[in-house]
Amino acid sequence: MLLKERYCRVIDYFEKNLPIAETELRYENPFQLLVAVILSAQCTDKRVNMVTPALFEAFSDAQSMAVAEADEILPYIRSISYPNNKAKHLSAMAKKLVSDFDGAVPDTPEQLQTLPGVGRKTANVIASVVYNRSVMPVDTHVFRVSARLGLTRNAKTPLAAEMQLVKHIPEKLISKAHHWLILHGRYICMARNPKCHECPFTDFCLFFKKNK
Repeated sequence: MLLKERYCRVIDYFEKNLPIAETELRYENPFQLLVAVILSAQCTDKRVNMVTPALFEAFSDAQSMAVAEADEILPYIRSISYPNNKAKHLSAMAKKLVSDFDGAVPDTPEQLQTLPGVGRKTANVIASVVYNRSVMPVDTHVFRVSARLGLTRNAKTPLAAEMQLVKHIPEKLISKAHHWLILHGRYICMARNPKCHECPFTDFCLFFKKNK
């Protein structure tokens, strides 16, 4: 199957069956989403959503979090993976937001990556979800699913996968396609014991062909 056909099959399926695809993180404003995405690194969205209500009640915006040190944030996120590092990141991130951006979350991946705890993937999530920019955040789900379906070839890094995906997905669909791939990876195409019997792509999936 040609690469173009693979993209068409995946896009056509999701446009028909999952026309609305959004982040499962709960948030009310750009700052809250930024905090939630930082917390979600190597942690489930479900777990993040369990701790953020109390965290956001205590620190509702960048200004309130900026005056807090890591040890004040830590008790709210102890059940999150790597809580000590993430508490430090959140405190430093909020301080820089206030000092450099007047407390407002910047809208470009480049500016977002100047914030502590914000890498390329996190920056792309914010730019995509909040500001509808045509960027492709590549997390472990996107990386795995795109490789298994043959949408990416020989992509050894998330950046390499990102470059291939944005080249072949129509610009207007890039931000939505990010969620399509994540949700497929989270609920069907899991790393271990994928539910291939529920997947609509087994006829051209490289992983299925190799392991059936």
